[in-house]
Amino acid sequence: MTPDPSALPTRECELADFKVGVDNVIFSVDTQSSRLLVLLVKRPHAPYEDCWSLPGTLVRQGESLENAAHRTLAAKIRVRNLYLEQLYTFGEPGRDPRESPHSFGVRYLSVSYFALVRYAEAELIDAAGSAAWQPVDRVMPLAFDHNRILDYGYRRLRNKLEYSPIAFDVLPEVFTLNEIYQFYGTVLGENFADYSNFRARLLKLGILSETGQKASRGAGRPASLYRFDAEAFAPLKDKPLVFI
Repeated sequence: MTPDPSALPTRECELADFKVGVDNVIFSVDTQSSRLLVLLVKRPHAPYEDCWSLPGTLVRQGESLENAAHRTLAAKIRVRNLYLEQLYTFGEPGRDPRESPHSFGVRYLSVSYFALVRYAEAELIDAAGSAAWQPVDRVMPLAFDHNRILDYGYRRLRNKLEYSPIAFDVLPEVFTLNEIYQFYGTVLGENFADYSNFRARLLKLGILSETGQKASRGAGRPASLYRFDAEAFAPLKDKPLVFI
């Protein structure tokens, strides 16, 4: 009996051979200059030699994805306070020039992470000058599909600020309400909410503790200092909150 050609194995049915990398979208907020920044690095070799990209690396044998993300982050920046979470997996055929859309060779996946770090304490440790902060609204075309990854990370950051307390992971331990407002305004845009409504909504949640101290920052009246109360937030963490 002649075999059915449709039942014969074809190359299209073969399992893909993957290399897995991680790419970090590392954000920081310079509230003094009202700038949302992302960390970029200049690639030292092909593909895309001398082009800017997100910090990334291929995952090593026996290494977890999260450890690879921390490794590439630690190679470019020294910081004590950060928020890090897995973002998305990008794996469309042809996303890396080392493969082609119709090849049956190695495919390159990118498991992306996004991080939020405290700008005042973030220290770039790349002595060669190949790492730099860049305002998100002025980012040039990047290597690979990193502009797409950056856009995805920016949307996630905006969404997280609306329903989670990640801002308090990178704010100073004590802060004024205006400093929180400036932080949110830098990420979400100055017109996201007026200060009075933002202040009233945030205080109503009951997750801030007044320290009894005041700070003189600028020419105005001394402002009360607050700290984030993690215990007060714990019962609310699974509820659909809106911080703004």
